[in-house]
Amino acid sequence: MELSGPRWKCKNFAQIADSNPMSEIVTQLKVYLSNSESTALPIGTDFLLETAPELTDLLNRTSFGQQLKTSNDAKHYFQLSPEEAFYLHHSLECLKVSINNTTSTNSNELWNYMRTRSELFPIYYRAYLHLRSKNWIVKLGTRNGVDYVVYRHHPALVHSEYAVIVDWEMEIEEKKGDRLKVWSDLHCAIRACNGVAKAVLLLNVMGCDVNFSLPEFLERTTVDERQITRWLPSQCRDDCELVERKGEYD
Repeated sequence: MELSGPRWKCKNFAQIADSNPMSEIVTQLKVYLSNSESTALPIGTDFLLETAPELTDLLNRTSFGQQLKTSNDAKHYFQLSPEEAFYLHHSLECLKVSINNTTSTNSNELWNYMRTRSELFPIYYRAYLHLRSKNWIVKLGTRNGVDYVVYRHHPALVHSEYAVIVDWEMEIEEKKGDRLKVWSDLHCAIRACNGVAKAVLLLNVMGCDVNFSLPEFLERTTVDERQITRWLPSQCRDDCELVERKGEYD
């Protein structure tokens, strides 16, 4: 990825981020969840996690999930997206998830459960995992009309740099996604993201298998990333002066 540079929300926020590496805070979260009995429960298409004060602080600092407001200040709850819940369960191996009234410790069972909730979950999770593996903070991009937005550090410190759109190509039957296949969709996405100072990043999940089994799906697929920008003629013109020579076009 070619970065245009972070846009910190305040001058001293870069120093705050440097003194609080996100990787260290995520490690603290992993240790805490591994040693706790915290279990996420399915709620609609997402997952609900009841948290103690220390876990609440760690989830807020790592920007996982969204804290829900309740009338009881003694109880805290977080709403996790399917990608966040599975990442904490499978990649970080620290979150317990209950499905069908049974706490699941088997990633394959949870993977298949996620697939029943959303046929395209494997594709979006593969893109999510790709971004997380590069230490980006990944949040849903619904407000910007995209799949995800990514941050260099905590969203309270820095603005998001990329608006991410996920596409895919199937290995069998040569099926492809239909994202940004029409010029009008492409122009709309670029204009909308430029208006909020974000670059459009297209992630194409390639080599998908229709079986979507785990862990083969994650091992066999690759993610091709492309940054899409507007072409500005004024930035591409030759600065040299054109000199008309007599008789040149005769």
